[in-house]
Parts: sequence; structure tokens; C-alpha cells
Amino acid sequence: MAATARTFTRLTARTAPTNSTLRLTATHHARLSLQRQTFQSSSRRGYASGNEATASRVGYYVTFAALAAAGGAGYFYLSNGGVTDMKKGSSGETRGVFTPKKEDYQQVYNEIAKLLEEKDDYDDGSYGPVIVRLAWHCSGTYDKQTNTGGSNGATMRFAPEGDHGANAGLKAARDFLKPVKEKHPWITYSDLWTLAGVCAIQEMQGPSIPWRPGRTDRDVSMCTPDGRLPDGAKEQSHLRAIFGRMGFDDREIVALSGAHALGRCHTDRSGFDGPWSFSPTVVSNDYFRLLLGEKWVWKKWNGPKQYEDAGSKTLMMLPTDMALVKDTSFKKHVERYAKDDGAFFKEFSDVIVKLFELGVPFQSKEEDRMTLKTSGA
Repeated sequence: MAATARTFTRLTARTAPTNSTLRLTATHHARLSLQRQTFQSSSRRGYASGNEATASRVGYYVTFAALAAAGGAGYFYLSNGGVTDMKKGSSGETRGVFTPKKEDYQQVYNEIAKLLEEKDDYDDGSYGPVIVRLAWHCSGTYDKQTNTGGSNGATMRFAPEGDHGANAGLKAARDFLKPVKEKHPWITYSDLWTLAGVCAIQEMQGPSIPWRPGRTDRDVSMCTPDGRLPDGAKEQSHLRAIFGRMGFDDREIVALSGAHALGRCHTDRSGFDGPWSFSPTVVSNDYFRLLLGEKWVWKKWNGPKQYEDAGSKTLMMLPTDMALVKDTSFKKHVERYAKDDGAFFKEFSDVIVKLFELGVPFQSKEEDRMTLKTSGA
């Protein structure tokens, strides 16, 4: 049954956003009904390991002779060990500083997509949602006032930040990407994690996410303080404070919240429990449709306050989720996305691009962003 559920989820894939006015409402209701039945009968659970070991401070050393020999051309990438990565010939001779091109990033994308297909034994059958969460959390620490945090640095590699409560369980995502980093040592962790987020969204039938490289890895001294990520137990004032610090407005807050169509909460991480939708490995506007269409009641249990759907009692919403329909400024965007998944896909793509680029000192221009092909293209 688990295999059947995963097959069904993948068969419901959409390769690009379409205008919901071209869809029959009855068809979507039938899909939700079938998703509900499939999910209730075959949902799988999985849990990641605990905190990872404390990492030591990493120093960075630049080989000036190599730079001079290369004439300063191209990107100069530093690996986690602080050594520049060179392409070498069959006899080991150095051919110069490696300047990665789009095809090199496509190879990294393809490797991640391959692993997502092969490793289907996590949670509801995909590592995709936890990969998106990794990219989201490494980017969502940005503070526009101090210009600190964000994806540039990949400082979640170190215990001070990796051990923050909001990052519990993300060791699973970082471990998942280790073989990709080993196979492509020239890419920084910062670029790898955000590129992996792009790959996961696109491979789970989400919109195309333009992306560009240029992030550098930093040491433990650049770890951000705890408390910069959203707390699901709070409501709209908290959301505006957290996302406002990054520079997002109400519309963008709601669009980003649409990522809750993916994945689930775990009691051994956040304390909360359950998925937000019946198809937690497919990017869709169902999160918004369910927010408006289901009756939500307080869950009776010994855990933190959360909501459950009154019908199946298999779905959940957090107080931060329900804040989106309690607040009139938020709700108008929930209603718009629930009616038009094309609008959601477009605005979700735009805001994810913005999130992944917060605080990154790019040398490239916005028009240099690349759109990488999905595995089925």
C-alpha cells in the first residue's frame, strides 16, 4: 500500500502552473477525496537522528599563486577545508581554477534528483520536504538591519546553529546531501543547500525556481543567534515580526507559508505532530484550500496546542497557520491562492528566489539566474 500511495502521488504531478479557471472544481474535489483516502490508508512515518557532533572552527586559506596563475578569472570557490578545488588532468597536473558553468550545476541538480528518487524510505516517501526545510531555515535567519544571517555561510553546519530548536531534525537533510558534496567538492555548502531546495521543489511538481550561485561558506563565528525562525505556537504579530525582519510583506508571508503543503511535524522535533495536507510530497495550493475548506478544532492530546481537521482527524494546522485566516490582510491572499494555483505558483517562485538570496553579496546580476531542468524534462 505504501508503494501504491507513492505511485499515486507522483502520478498526480503537474509539470507547470496553470490557471485554475481552466479546471473543473469537481475534478479538484475528487482529487482531494482520493488523496484523503490514499493518505489515511498508507501514510508512513520516519524520524531523523538527534543532534550532530560539535564541529570545530574552520579557517580559510587562499592560494594566491593559483589566483595569479589564473589571472583572477572566474569564481574562486573554497571548500569546507579551506582549499581551492582545481580540475586536474589524468596525470594530476593542475589546469587552473575551476570556473563552474550552468552544465556543472545541472549535474549537481541531477545528482540530487537521482537521490530523491532512489531514497524513498523517509517519512511519506521522499526527502524532498526536509530538503526544502533545510534551504528555508538556512536562509530565513537573515536580518536586514544588521545584514547578518541568510544562506550565505551555511553556518548550520556548526553546533551553535545546528542545535537551535527550529533546526531539529535537519541533520537528516544535511546527511542526505553529503555524498553530493563529496562527488562535487567545488560547490559550497551554501550553494548546495539552496540548489537542493530548488531541486526538491521542482521535482515535487512545483514551479520553476530561477537560481544563481555565488554564496561562500563561513566559519562558526558567523552562526546566528537562536530565535530568528518562526515559532509555530504563535500568531500574526509574531509572523510579521519574524518575516518583517527579513523584509517580507503580508502577501509574501502567505506565499511562503504555502510550503506547508509539504512534509509533516514530528513530536521529537517541534513537539507538534502530523501533516498539513493529504499529499505531503507534492507542491500544490491544497494547503490554502484546506485552511478554508476544512473545519479545524483544537486537538485533544498531551502535546502543544495545535489544530486537527474535524473530519478525518489526520491533518493538522499550527496556530501560525490559523493566523492566516484570522487576520483579514493575510486571509485575502489565502483566498486568492486557494482559488488560483497559477497565481500561487508564480508568487511562491518569486518569494522563494528572494528568500534564498537574502544577504548574499552576488557578483552576478539577477538576469544571470539559471533555470535548471527537472529529471523528467
